[in-house]
This record gives sequence, C-alpha cells and structure tokens, in this order.
Amino acid sequence: MNYGYKKIIDATFDEVVEKTKESLKSEGFGVLTEIDVKATLKKKLDVDYDKYVILGACNPPFAYKALQSEKDIGLMLPCNVIIYEQDGQVTVSAILPTVAMGMIENPNLKSIAVQIEEKLKKVIDNI
Repeated sequence: MNYGYKKIIDATFDEVVEKTKESLKSEGFGVLTEIDVKATLKKKLDVDYDKYVILGACNPPFAYKALQSEKDIGLMLPCNVIIYEQDGQVTVSAILPTVAMGMIENPNLKSIAVQIEEKLKKVIDNI
C-alpha cells in the first residue's frame, strides 16, 4: 500500500531538511516537532543509523477544520514529513492524508484530507 508521496532530491541532507521546512512554510504549515531519529537511536540504543528526520507539520486552519469534524482526529495529527539519507541519496516523503484518514468513516474529513494532500504534494514538488 502506498501511503507516502516521495521524491529523491539532489542536495545534501541538511539542505533538504532546510528546503523542506521552507516549502512547508510556503504552503501554510508550521513544524511542531522535529525528531532526529539517528541521534535518538544512538542515545537510547547506542546503534548507528542513517540520517533520518521526522518533521511533524501542521496547517492550523485545516487542523481546526478536521478537529471540528472529528474530535479524535488528533490521533492522526500532525502530518509527518520525513527526510532520510540512504546509499548517498536524500529522500523526502510526506504522508498521504487521504490514505491515513481513509479508515475514518466521516465524509467531512475526505475533502479536508484531499486539500491537505494537495498542499503536501506541492511541498514535496517544490523542493
């Protein structure tokens, strides 16, 4: 099952992280959380892992609409965007809200998910 929209970017890992944050901002998203998976795994498990960052992105107007439609939708928020380096290539990927929210039987969420997904795809495309 395809649940993410991704693209390989020809830039360094750090450049892609910054460009992703800028692109999110241009589409009305803020970054609520930033998890450095590599550093966390090293600290907690003393294992080495590839460069990998999870950005918890939120578009407040859409989050508010979603919360008005479904109180428990907070379980699915924020929208995760990941950046990782593997075999010398940097990949950026965003969750597909239509897939993630598709399991919730609330027709009001469908149109919100479609709109958020369009914005997240633009984020990725504009990097």
